[in-house]
Amino acid sequence: MKYRLPGVLCISLILAACGDSATDSAPAIESAPESAPASAREEVAGILHEHTAILASDEFEGRAPATPGGQRTIDYLTERFSTLGVGPGNGDSYLQQVDVVEITATTDPLLQFSGSFDASPAYKTEMVIGSRQHDSPIVVEDSEMVFVGYGIVAPERGWNDYANVDASGKTVVVLVNDPGYATQDAELFNGNAMTYYGRWVYKFEEAARQGAAGILIVHETGPAGYGWDVVENSWSGPQITLAAENGNSHLAPIEGWITRETAAALFAAAGMDYAEMKAAAAEPGFSAMPLGDISASMSVETSVRGSSSQNVIAAIPGTSRPDETIIYTAHWDHLGMVADMEGDNIWNGAVDNATGTAALLALAGMHMEQPAPPERTVVFLAVTAEESGLLGSQWYVENPVYPLASTVANINMDALSTWGQVRDIVVIGYGSSELEDYLADAVSGQDRVIVREPTPERGFYYRSDHFNFARAGVPALYAEGGTDSRDNGNDWGVEQSEDYVANRYHAPGDEYDPDWDLTGAAEDVLLYFEIGERLANESTWPEWYQGNEFKETRDASAALRN
Repeated sequence: MKYRLPGVLCISLILAACGDSATDSAPAIESAPESAPASAREEVAGILHEHTAILASDEFEGRAPATPGGQRTIDYLTERFSTLGVGPGNGDSYLQQVDVVEITATTDPLLQFSGSFDASPAYKTEMVIGSRQHDSPIVVEDSEMVFVGYGIVAPERGWNDYANVDASGKTVVVLVNDPGYATQDAELFNGNAMTYYGRWVYKFEEAARQGAAGILIVHETGPAGYGWDVVENSWSGPQITLAAENGNSHLAPIEGWITRETAAALFAAAGMDYAEMKAAAAEPGFSAMPLGDISASMSVETSVRGSSSQNVIAAIPGTSRPDETIIYTAHWDHLGMVADMEGDNIWNGAVDNATGTAALLALAGMHMEQPAPPERTVVFLAVTAEESGLLGSQWYVENPVYPLASTVANINMDALSTWGQVRDIVVIGYGSSELEDYLADAVSGQDRVIVREPTPERGFYYRSDHFNFARAGVPALYAEGGTDSRDNGNDWGVEQSEDYVANRYHAPGDEYDPDWDLTGAAEDVLLYFEIGERLANESTWPEWYQGNEFKETRDASAALRN
């Protein structure tokens, strides 16, 4: 996805320095035992090489959705699943159509503050606003402004920032992240680790539920986990969203961001101190505060273009409990090509995510080779438009082929390691669900250690396709090999990760290399297989750990299981 670094590469860069592990730090071992049977490891590595080389070849033109290269990818996956003997997963079809729209601002959006604060923040440098509604122009005039703290409604935590305000028709100003991060209080939300309530996605959703005409998130680099340049670059270009019959009228008309400096000036004009209000918003019992007589007027003019792509779905039907499913996911798309660009103009996406897509095919073959079919149905879901905002997986979750209430678990694969076997496996969103117990059992058989992500405050758990399953209540696991190379040590592994991020991530240089050592990636795939095979042949239902923000949704759906 464009808002994060691939897989756990972004996280593994600083593992050595952080030392924040799920187990006590283990000393380096001079002669590691075999971490997985060599024959299985080498066989899976060979399969990964085969499919990654093809999917990342120039013939596939960077696998952008709704392009010839994207169609070749869809055709290839369909043919490979069929050859493996894995049947179609959407009735008699391998495909699920995903309809999207591209919304592009035709002029620079305008934001005008009036009243005690007469100012027009500059587009891109001081504010970025837009609209995901399909109508144009979108205009909000003289909207009252109110500061609603972190913009969170979390009944299970006794927290409601909208409790004492009617936000209908108003423009709400919201802080990024959540009170746990702000206070570093381990008893408040998840402490330093971001919850879903801290993500901009949630804040936009909640503002819309409250009837707000506009929402402005105050950007700060620390709690956001990225600089203003990411906001400027990500939100000022064409925005791709899922198609909606209501033209996205359920969303707030205007969504956007303002810089901290703009927010501080706004608060000062309203007779408030931004730092004091920010501190107050992190305390239980915070009450929303109107920003005096200040109002906001905003306008956005856009063009809207529709297109469609396909999720690819294959499945092995269960024998005794076919209505219960385990779903493996990987996104097949990447960034495509620029026809008139000089030099290498293809973003091949070999690591991100031809490797994960190849793993999906490898897992399909491994499950088909078992001596008996699974008791539960095992689904292999290759989703489109991840790089546009997790849209393929969002579409699936909103239009599920298999009921989410009876979906046992999701295991996601996004950008696998290419530098050999490692001792560590990084769990993104560590402490989320009992799937981590399954992982721990599998990892022990490979003589490896589980390592938690060192920057949980950045919310990486919410930035890949598993997240859409998680917020629908389905326990979802996202874990991949780290940097502690068995042969070359952790410093060397960190160097490999840094080199990829600096020189190839989301660039034409992310190309397949036949010299890659994919035995480490193969070990990860073997872990995913062991977990999936176990889940497919037992009757238990892994749960979210107590206190997880998705547990209530899962608990509510339990009664819907057959």
